[in-house]
Amino acid sequence: MSTVKNYLSLIRFSHTIFAMPFAMIGFALGVFQLSWHSMSGPEIGGKLALVILCMIFARSAAMAFNRWLDVKWDALNPRTAIREIPRGIISKNNALRFVIASSLTFILCTWFINPLCFWLSFVALAVVLGYSYTKRFTPLCHLVLGLGLSLAPIGAYLAVTGHFALLPILFSLAVIFWVSGFDIIYALQDEEFDKSHQLYSMPSWLGKANSLHVSEFLHLLSMACVISAGIYGGFSWWYWAGVAVFIGMLVYQHAIVRPNDLSRVNLAFMTANGIASVVFAVFVITDLCLK
Repeated sequence: MSTVKNYLSLIRFSHTIFAMPFAMIGFALGVFQLSWHSMSGPEIGGKLALVILCMIFARSAAMAFNRWLDVKWDALNPRTAIREIPRGIISKNNALRFVIASSLTFILCTWFINPLCFWLSFVALAVVLGYSYTKRFTPLCHLVLGLGLSLAPIGAYLAVTGHFALLPILFSLAVIFWVSGFDIIYALQDEEFDKSHQLYSMPSWLGKANSLHVSEFLHLLSMACVISAGIYGGFSWWYWAGVAVFIGMLVYQHAIVRPNDLSRVNLAFMTANGIASVVFAVFVITDLCLK
């Protein structure tokens, strides 16, 4: 049991709360587009289980790979030195084995969904694993992280329908800007460390104040995407109530984080964004159910 707990901590399993709700939005969009009558209950349940497994294994591979690749920096940074690999709780070799096993299981799950998802699984892995390298050469690394998580709604939609559509793409764009914006806020904590070790991030490049402005701009773009999705999708007041909560949480996190006061970064990062994604998904899916 302690081993399982260590691996769940390694991959920060609780952070699944960010992308999983948007995957459920994409899945629900696909199901309701095809209509309930065109899919049996067991078929819907089976697809949903595979989508959830894909989310878990892709994210597990990405997080463990990031920890494996960055162990040198994690050991030097006081904030991250307590992580499992630097402390020797999980060895580098075991972490790498975990990455490989998670990646292969993710690919296997997509095989059982449909051919399109199977072939795109390699692209998805390239993005989510490749993100870990980006801090070595570009301050735009936050956008690459956003891109990785943005695959959730469109991927879940493809799992059901097997084709692309504009509405789930709008939700994916909302995720890119939302995630990259709050990742910049989280990265404020490592501004000095990144500078001293020649690592790239928005705070190490532009400083705290300007980075927060970039984060605000990205979150404005995310707001624009969810509003555009609502108009394009013809949603009812349930959706717009969810939008109000989502936007409110974005505004809240910028209200509590200041360049000279990072004491509430974790509150902004985990609590505000967790509420934003879960509540928004509940309202969107409720709207779809009541149509």
